[in-house]
Amino acid sequence: MEYSLDVRFKPLYEIMGSLHAYVCRKSHKKLDLSPSWAKQVSQRITPELAELLDGVQIDGDWKLTYLLVHLCPGEGAGDFVDWLKGMTPGDLYELMSPYGNQFPNQMGEFRDHTAMLFEQWHEQYFRHVDPLILEGLAQEARARKQALPSADPFAFVDETTNGLSFTPMNGLEQVVLMPQYHFQPINVISSFGKVTVCHYAARVYVGDDDFLTPHEYRMIRSLAEKSRLKILRYLNQGPRSFIEIVRHMELSKGITHDHISKLRHAGMLTAHFEGETLTAYSLRTSALEQVHSKIMGYIEQGS
Repeated sequence: MEYSLDVRFKPLYEIMGSLHAYVCRKSHKKLDLSPSWAKQVSQRITPELAELLDGVQIDGDWKLTYLLVHLCPGEGAGDFVDWLKGMTPGDLYELMSPYGNQFPNQMGEFRDHTAMLFEQWHEQYFRHVDPLILEGLAQEARARKQALPSADPFAFVDETTNGLSFTPMNGLEQVVLMPQYHFQPINVISSFGKVTVCHYAARVYVGDDDFLTPHEYRMIRSLAEKSRLKILRYLNQGPRSFIEIVRHMELSKGITHDHISKLRHAGMLTAHFEGETLTAYSLRTSALEQVHSKIMGYIEQGS
Protein backbone atom coordinates (compact mmCIF):
# COMPACT_ATOMS: atom_id res chain seq x y z
CA MET A 1 0.00 0.00 0.00
CA GLU A 2 1.48 3.31 -1.12
CA TYR A 3 -0.63 5.56 1.10
CA SER A 4 -0.96 5.83 4.85
CA LEU A 5 -4.12 5.10 6.82
CA ASP A 6 -5.59 6.96 9.76
CA VAL A 7 -8.81 6.74 11.79
CA ARG A 8 -10.08 9.94 13.41
CA PHE A 9 -13.12 11.14 15.26
CA LYS A 10 -14.29 14.39 16.82
CA PRO A 11 -17.80 15.81 17.24
CA LEU A 12 -17.24 18.20 14.32
CA TYR A 13 -17.22 15.25 11.91
CA GLU A 14 -20.63 14.08 13.13
CA ILE A 15 -21.99 17.62 12.88
CA MET A 16 -21.03 17.45 9.22
CA GLY A 17 -22.57 14.01 8.91
CA SER A 18 -25.85 15.12 10.47
CA LEU A 19 -26.02 18.15 8.19
CA HIS A 20 -25.38 15.93 5.19
CA ALA A 21 -28.12 13.55 6.32
CA TYR A 22 -30.58 16.44 6.46
CA VAL A 23 -29.71 18.22 3.21
CA CYS A 24 -29.26 15.08 1.07
CA ARG A 25 -32.99 14.63 0.57
CA LYS A 26 -32.76 11.84 -1.99
CA SER A 27 -31.17 9.59 0.67
CA HIS A 28 -33.72 10.10 3.47
CA LYS A 29 -35.58 6.84 2.76
CA LYS A 30 -32.31 4.88 2.69
CA LEU A 31 -31.01 5.94 6.10
CA ASP A 32 -31.18 4.00 9.36
CA LEU A 33 -32.67 7.08 11.01
CA SER A 34 -36.41 7.16 11.53
CA PRO A 35 -38.26 7.87 8.24
CA SER A 36 -39.72 10.91 9.96
CA TRP A 37 -36.39 12.21 11.28
CA ALA A 38 -35.95 14.99 8.70
CA LYS A 39 -39.54 16.15 9.14
CA GLN A 40 -39.19 16.19 12.92
CA VAL A 41 -35.99 18.20 12.68
CA SER A 42 -37.56 20.70 10.28
CA GLN A 43 -40.33 21.29 12.84
CA ARG A 44 -37.81 21.91 15.63
CA ILE A 45 -35.56 24.40 13.87
CA THR A 46 -36.50 27.96 12.98
CA PRO A 47 -38.08 28.73 9.59
CA GLU A 48 -34.99 30.82 8.79
CA LEU A 49 -32.63 27.86 9.30
CA ALA A 50 -34.99 25.52 7.45
CA GLU A 51 -34.93 27.90 4.48
CA LEU A 52 -31.16 28.17 4.67
CA LEU A 53 -30.81 24.37 4.64
CA ASP A 54 -33.32 24.01 1.81
CA GLY A 55 -30.99 26.11 -0.31
CA VAL A 56 -27.96 23.88 0.26
CA GLN A 57 -26.94 21.82 -2.77
CA ILE A 58 -24.77 18.71 -2.76
CA ASP A 59 -22.28 20.28 -5.15
CA GLY A 60 -18.64 21.32 -5.38
CA ASP A 61 -18.96 23.88 -2.59
CA TRP A 62 -20.48 21.24 -0.32
CA LYS A 63 -17.54 18.96 -1.05
CA LEU A 64 -15.20 21.78 -0.06
CA THR A 65 -17.07 22.04 3.24
CA TYR A 66 -15.95 18.45 3.90
CA LEU A 67 -12.37 19.56 3.18
CA LEU A 68 -12.59 22.44 5.66
CA VAL A 69 -14.02 20.12 8.32
CA HIS A 70 -11.10 17.78 7.69
CA LEU A 71 -8.54 20.60 7.91
CA CYS A 72 -9.97 22.33 10.98
CA PRO A 73 -7.79 21.76 14.08
CA GLY A 74 -10.71 22.20 16.49
CA GLU A 75 -13.06 19.61 17.98
CA GLY A 76 -16.56 21.07 17.79
CA ALA A 77 -18.87 23.55 16.09
CA GLY A 78 -17.69 26.55 18.10
CA ASP A 79 -14.05 25.79 17.27
CA PHE A 80 -14.89 25.39 13.61
CA VAL A 81 -16.93 28.61 13.40
CA ASP A 82 -14.27 30.68 15.22
CA TRP A 83 -11.50 29.18 13.09
CA LEU A 84 -13.40 29.84 9.89
CA LYS A 85 -14.35 33.40 10.79
CA GLY A 86 -10.70 34.12 11.55
CA MET A 87 -9.70 33.22 7.99
CA THR A 88 -9.51 35.77 5.18
CA PRO A 89 -10.46 34.62 1.68
CA GLY A 90 -6.76 34.65 0.87
CA ASP A 91 -6.01 32.44 3.86
CA LEU A 92 -8.61 29.94 2.68
CA TYR A 93 -7.30 29.86 -0.87
CA GLU A 94 -3.80 29.18 0.47
CA LEU A 95 -5.08 26.50 2.85
CA MET A 96 -7.14 24.66 0.24
CA SER A 97 -4.89 24.96 -2.82
CA PRO A 98 -2.69 21.91 -2.03
CA TYR A 99 -5.85 19.76 -2.21
CA GLY A 100 -7.11 20.75 -5.66
CA ASN A 101 -7.86 23.63 -7.98
CA GLN A 102 -11.62 23.95 -7.46
CA PHE A 103 -12.76 26.86 -5.29
CA PRO A 104 -16.02 28.67 -4.50
CA ASN A 105 -16.86 31.56 -6.82
CA GLN A 106 -17.02 33.93 -3.84
CA MET A 107 -14.76 32.62 -1.06
CA GLY A 108 -15.83 35.26 1.46
CA GLU A 109 -19.53 34.50 0.97
CA PHE A 110 -18.82 30.78 1.14
CA ARG A 111 -16.95 31.23 4.43
CA ASP A 112 -19.70 33.33 6.00
CA HIS A 113 -22.48 31.02 4.81
CA THR A 114 -20.69 27.92 6.09
CA ALA A 115 -19.97 29.49 9.49
CA MET A 116 -23.60 30.57 9.88
CA LEU A 117 -24.87 27.14 8.86
CA PHE A 118 -22.74 25.26 11.39
CA GLU A 119 -23.39 27.74 14.17
CA GLN A 120 -27.17 27.59 13.80
CA TRP A 121 -27.33 23.84 13.15
CA HIS A 122 -25.34 23.12 16.29
CA GLU A 123 -27.43 25.48 18.42
CA GLN A 124 -30.80 24.28 17.17
CA TYR A 125 -30.14 20.58 16.54
CA PHE A 126 -26.78 19.01 17.21
CA ARG A 127 -26.22 20.07 20.81
CA HIS A 128 -29.39 18.14 21.69
CA VAL A 129 -28.13 14.87 20.16
CA ASP A 130 -27.97 11.87 22.50
CA PRO A 131 -24.42 11.86 23.96
CA LEU A 132 -24.36 8.07 23.63
CA ILE A 133 -24.06 8.57 19.88
CA LEU A 134 -20.85 10.55 20.21
CA GLU A 135 -19.51 8.19 22.87
CA GLY A 136 -20.19 5.23 20.59
CA LEU A 137 -18.42 6.87 17.65
CA ALA A 138 -15.43 7.84 19.78
CA GLN A 139 -15.18 4.28 21.08
CA GLU A 140 -15.42 2.89 17.55
CA ALA A 141 -12.57 5.15 16.39
CA ARG A 142 -10.37 4.21 19.36
CA ALA A 143 -10.87 0.50 18.77
CA ARG A 144 -10.12 0.79 15.05
CA LYS A 145 -7.08 2.96 15.64
CA GLN A 146 -5.73 0.49 18.19
CA ALA A 147 -6.13 -2.39 15.74
CA LEU A 148 -4.63 -0.54 12.76
CA PRO A 149 -0.85 -1.03 13.37
CA SER A 150 -1.07 -4.83 13.30
CA ALA A 151 -3.71 -5.15 10.59
CA ASP A 152 -3.41 -5.85 6.88
CA PRO A 153 -4.19 -2.40 5.40
CA PHE A 154 -6.59 -3.50 2.67
CA ALA A 155 -8.43 -5.91 4.97
CA PHE A 156 -8.61 -3.18 7.60
CA VAL A 157 -10.24 -0.70 5.21
CA ASP A 158 -12.65 -3.36 3.94
CA GLU A 159 -13.80 -4.37 7.43
CA THR A 160 -13.92 -0.83 8.84
CA THR A 161 -15.93 0.61 5.95
CA ASN A 162 -18.08 -2.47 5.39
CA GLY A 163 -16.77 -3.07 1.89
CA LEU A 164 -14.59 -0.30 0.41
CA SER A 165 -11.25 -0.62 -1.32
CA PHE A 166 -9.09 2.38 -2.29
CA THR A 167 -6.67 1.73 -5.13
CA PRO A 168 -3.21 3.30 -4.69
CA MET A 169 -2.79 6.18 -7.16
CA ASN A 170 -0.11 8.65 -8.09
CA GLY A 171 -0.28 11.55 -5.67
CA LEU A 172 -2.51 9.82 -3.11
CA GLU A 173 -0.68 10.02 0.21
CA GLN A 174 -3.30 9.32 2.85
CA VAL A 175 -6.75 7.83 3.41
CA VAL A 176 -8.55 9.08 6.51
CA LEU A 177 -11.47 7.08 7.90
CA MET A 178 -14.04 8.82 10.11
CA PRO A 179 -16.95 6.95 11.73
CA GLN A 180 -20.41 8.45 11.28
CA TYR A 181 -23.87 7.77 12.70
CA HIS A 182 -26.49 9.97 11.03
CA PHE A 183 -25.81 8.98 7.42
CA GLN A 184 -25.70 5.21 7.99
CA PRO A 185 -25.61 2.88 6.07
CA ILE A 186 -24.06 5.09 3.36
CA ASN A 187 -20.38 6.01 3.20
CA VAL A 188 -19.36 9.49 2.00
CA ILE A 189 -16.10 9.57 0.05
CA SER A 190 -14.30 12.80 -0.88
CA SER A 191 -11.04 12.82 -2.83
CA PHE A 192 -8.79 15.86 -2.47
CA GLY A 193 -5.72 14.91 -4.48
CA LYS A 194 -3.22 13.76 -1.89
CA VAL A 195 -5.85 12.78 0.67
CA THR A 196 -9.07 10.80 0.45
CA VAL A 197 -11.53 11.32 3.29
CA CYS A 198 -14.13 8.66 4.00
CA HIS A 199 -16.92 9.23 6.51
CA TYR A 200 -17.92 5.60 6.97
CA ALA A 201 -21.08 4.06 8.40
CA ALA A 202 -19.86 2.93 11.81
CA ARG A 203 -22.70 0.49 12.54
CA VAL A 204 -23.15 2.23 15.88
CA TYR A 205 -26.71 2.22 17.21
CA VAL A 206 -28.40 3.63 20.29
CA GLY A 207 -31.29 1.77 21.90
CA ASP A 208 -32.23 -1.34 23.85
CA ASP A 209 -33.92 -3.35 21.09
CA ASP A 210 -33.11 -7.05 21.54
CA PHE A 211 -33.69 -7.68 17.84
CA LEU A 212 -30.90 -7.78 15.27
CA THR A 213 -29.16 -4.47 14.64
CA PRO A 214 -30.32 -2.53 11.56
CA HIS A 215 -27.17 -3.62 9.76
CA GLU A 216 -27.57 -7.30 10.63
CA TYR A 217 -31.21 -7.28 9.53
CA ARG A 218 -30.23 -5.49 6.32
CA MET A 219 -27.66 -8.21 5.57
CA ILE A 220 -30.33 -10.89 5.78
CA ARG A 221 -32.94 -8.94 3.81
CA SER A 222 -30.49 -8.13 1.02
CA LEU A 223 -30.25 -11.81 0.08
CA ALA A 224 -33.99 -12.39 -0.18
CA GLU A 225 -34.18 -11.47 -3.87
CA LYS A 226 -33.41 -13.60 -6.92
CA SER A 227 -31.59 -10.95 -8.99
CA ARG A 228 -29.29 -10.03 -6.11
CA LEU A 229 -28.32 -13.67 -5.62
CA LYS A 230 -27.56 -13.87 -9.34
CA ILE A 231 -25.34 -10.77 -9.06
CA LEU A 232 -23.44 -12.36 -6.18
CA ARG A 233 -22.98 -15.58 -8.16
CA TYR A 234 -21.68 -13.57 -11.14
CA LEU A 235 -19.22 -11.67 -8.94
CA ASN A 236 -17.90 -14.96 -7.59
CA GLN A 237 -16.02 -15.16 -10.91
CA GLY A 238 -14.07 -12.00 -10.05
CA PRO A 239 -14.43 -8.19 -9.95
CA ARG A 240 -16.80 -6.69 -12.51
CA SER A 241 -17.70 -3.17 -13.58
CA PHE A 242 -21.23 -1.84 -13.29
CA ILE A 243 -21.74 -2.08 -17.06
CA GLU A 244 -20.58 -5.70 -17.07
CA ILE A 245 -23.12 -6.50 -14.35
CA VAL A 246 -25.89 -4.72 -16.29
CA ARG A 247 -25.10 -6.70 -19.45
CA HIS A 248 -24.93 -9.99 -17.58
CA MET A 249 -28.20 -9.42 -15.75
CA GLU A 250 -30.00 -8.00 -18.82
CA LEU A 251 -31.78 -5.51 -16.58
CA SER A 252 -32.02 -1.74 -16.86
CA LYS A 253 -29.28 0.37 -15.35
CA GLY A 254 -31.71 1.77 -12.80
CA ILE A 255 -32.92 -1.60 -11.54
CA THR A 256 -29.38 -3.00 -11.50
CA HIS A 257 -28.14 0.03 -9.58
CA ASP A 258 -30.91 -0.43 -7.01
CA HIS A 259 -29.95 -4.08 -6.45
CA ILE A 260 -26.25 -3.22 -6.18
CA SER A 261 -26.98 -0.39 -3.73
CA LYS A 262 -28.89 -2.75 -1.44
CA LEU A 263 -26.08 -5.28 -1.58
CA ARG A 264 -23.47 -2.58 -0.94
CA HIS A 265 -25.30 -1.13 2.05
CA ALA A 266 -25.56 -4.65 3.46
CA GLY A 267 -21.82 -5.14 3.03
CA MET A 268 -22.19 -7.99 0.55
CA LEU A 269 -19.96 -6.31 -2.04
CA THR A 270 -16.58 -4.64 -2.06
CA ALA A 271 -16.67 -1.37 -4.02
CA HIS A 272 -13.30 -0.56 -5.60
CA PHE A 273 -12.46 3.15 -5.85
CA GLU A 274 -9.83 5.14 -7.69
CA GLY A 275 -10.16 8.52 -6.05
CA GLU A 276 -13.91 9.16 -6.13
CA THR A 277 -14.42 6.95 -9.18
CA LEU A 278 -16.04 3.59 -8.52
CA THR A 279 -14.40 1.19 -10.97
CA ALA A 280 -15.60 -2.29 -10.02
CA TYR A 281 -17.47 -4.51 -7.57
CA SER A 282 -16.38 -7.82 -6.12
CA LEU A 283 -17.96 -10.46 -3.90
CA ARG A 284 -17.38 -9.97 -0.17
CA THR A 285 -17.40 -13.55 1.07
CA SER A 286 -16.69 -12.56 4.67
CA ALA A 287 -20.11 -10.90 4.90
CA LEU A 288 -21.86 -13.95 3.44
CA GLU A 289 -20.21 -16.09 6.07
CA GLN A 290 -21.51 -13.77 8.80
CA VAL A 291 -25.15 -14.10 7.80
CA HIS A 292 -25.58 -17.62 9.13
CA SER A 293 -23.89 -16.78 12.43
CA LYS A 294 -26.04 -13.67 12.87
CA ILE A 295 -29.25 -15.62 12.30
CA MET A 296 -28.26 -18.45 14.62
CA GLY A 297 -27.00 -16.01 17.24
CA TYR A 298 -30.36 -14.28 17.30
CA ILE A 299 -32.36 -17.52 17.39
CA GLU A 300 -30.24 -19.03 20.15
CA GLN A 301 -30.72 -15.96 22.34
CA GLY A 302 -34.27 -17.15 22.96
CA SER A 303 -33.21 -20.63 24.08
